[in-house]
Amino acid sequence: MSPDLILPYEGVLPDFASRPVWCGRGSTVIGAARIGAQAWIGDDGVIRADGQSVTVGERFWLGPRSTVHIATFTHGTVCGDRVTVGRNSVVHACTVGSDVVIEDDVVILDGATIGDGVVIEAGTTVFPRASLESGFVYGGSPAKSRRPIDRAGVAERAERLRESMSDNPPSPAPEPHEADETVFVARTARLRGRVGLGAGASVLFSCALDAEVGPIVVGADTNIQDNTVIRTRGEGVVIGRDTTIGHNVRVSDSRIGARCLIGIGAAVAPGTVIADEVMLAAGATTDPGQLLEGGHLWGGRPARILGPLDAEKRAMMARIVEGYCRHGREYRVAQVEAE
Repeated sequence: MSPDLILPYEGVLPDFASRPVWCGRGSTVIGAARIGAQAWIGDDGVIRADGQSVTVGERFWLGPRSTVHIATFTHGTVCGDRVTVGRNSVVHACTVGSDVVIEDDVVILDGATIGDGVVIEAGTTVFPRASLESGFVYGGSPAKSRRPIDRAGVAERAERLRESMSDNPPSPAPEPHEADETVFVARTARLRGRVGLGAGASVLFSCALDAEVGPIVVGADTNIQDNTVIRTRGEGVVIGRDTTIGHNVRVSDSRIGARCLIGIGAAVAPGTVIADEVMLAAGATTDPGQLLEGGHLWGGRPARILGPLDAEKRAMMARIVEGYCRHGREYRVAQVEAE
């Protein structure tokens, strides 16, 4: 069984040591990814190696709506053997040892190193460049050691997590969506209802945009990254231009300004208003009705001001937008050629 969508990046296709044991609906593998034997990729699982490589060992399990990605200019991602990733988690530009369990809703960020025989509990955020020592259970945001665990304990946690993922209900099939020729909508993305996409916008792999109640309006050159879910239940969602919505973000009825970055695994609660030029850190959450003033880095649960949005951060945000505009053009061509 093969992933639902396989695409090259700069002419390089993924390399599978053997045919995966299972690949669910919407599963996607892209670019310079090396996948070990006996892999299991759940519905909407995304492995994207576009700019750096991704290497995963034998018996790698990737849960439904989870994402493995790289940092384009700095870090690839490496996972050892017998790594189990739960639902809606992100493994991003990091190094993960063997016999590791990454439970549901975990975010592992750039440059982090995870030792062998580790369990990362559900909802944990592993901060950039963190080092998690072998043989412990970790939890919290940022991740901290909770207690020691032996290999038998890790194997038991892995088995329980894998069994629960096997029972996950299947994702619905994507529906066709007409868009401007400058827009990229991944074939595995699902758009429903009144979704408007500005010129140059990108909706990446396995995203779900549900606008059957209120509308979703996305500004020009804005990118919505893999496995993000935007769902309206009232007035709708408006996102300004030149904004990045990171992997596995959750957005409810809200307003997000122009030139913003919403970090990996963040959650934007109903009624939130985010001004122009805001960075919301990975794993952060907002309170219902919260106002995030422009010109600041916000983070935490709930979000609070962590510091000014300095010139370096603004330049980084602009580079991401430029890079995803380029990705959108490249993926639009690659997806057509793959059909």
